[in-house]
Amino acid sequence: MKFPKFEDLILFENDNLIVVNKPAFLSSLDDREGGDNNLLRMAKHYSDDAQICHRLDRETSGVLIIAKNPETYRHVSMQFEHRKVNKVYHAVINGTHAFEELHVDLPILNLGAKNVAINKQEGKPAETVFNSIKFYKHYTLVECKPITGRMHQIRIHLASQRANIAGDEMYGGKTVYLSEIKRGYRIGKDQEELPIMKRFALHARCITFKIDEFTEMTFEAPYPKDFATLIKLLDKFDS
Repeated sequence: MKFPKFEDLILFENDNLIVVNKPAFLSSLDDREGGDNNLLRMAKHYSDDAQICHRLDRETSGVLIIAKNPETYRHVSMQFEHRKVNKVYHAVINGTHAFEELHVDLPILNLGAKNVAINKQEGKPAETVFNSIKFYKHYTLVECKPITGRMHQIRIHLASQRANIAGDEMYGGKTVYLSEIKRGYRIGKDQEELPIMKRFALHARCITFKIDEFTEMTFEAPYPKDFATLIKLLDKFDS
C-alpha cells in the first residue's frame, strides 16, 4: 500500500518533537512479521533519533506524537504515565445512542496476539468517557475520551455498550454500505458492492499535552478521506 511522504503527515514540528496525522493501515511500530513500512521507520528516515511516544491501531487514523530526542521522549512519556495527556477520538457506531458523559469503567485483560477481553478479576483498569456528537437514522457519531490507554480500549468499551464501531468486525461492528442508507440505490447485476470504509470508523481527532515545561498545546487531525466521505454520505442519506 502506498502512503504519503512523511513530510505530508506533519501537523506541527519544532526542534524537539513532531505531531503527525497517521494514515490508516500504517502500523505505528515494527510488526513482529517485519517487512512492511511503518511510521517509526518513516520518522527515523526524517529524524535519526525519532521515537514514537504512543501508538494507534493499524487501522486507526489520526494524531500521534513523535519525539526527536530522548529528553523529549521522557517528557512526553511521563505525561502519559501520569494521565496528563488529553486524547479525543471520533467514532461512527452502529445504531442510535444518546451518550452524555457516559463513563465506562471496565478492566481489560491482554490475551496476547492482539486480543483483549473485559475481565473484572484479572484485567487492568480501563476508563473511557463517551459523548454523542451527531445522530443519524442508523448510526451515531461519538466523541471518545480515553482516560487510560489499554489496547483496543475504545473499541471494546463501545462494544460493551452494544454500540459497536462501524466496520469493526472483531468486536461485532457492521460494515456500512451505500445500498443500506441510500433509498433506491441499485448495484449492477454482476458487481460486488464495496463498503464505504474498508476499515473500522475510528479516528484520533485531537490531543492536548505540554510540548515543553511551560507550554500546553492542542493539535487536531483533520478527517482522512474515507472517514470524511462516510460522514458526508450519512449527512446526505441517513440524517
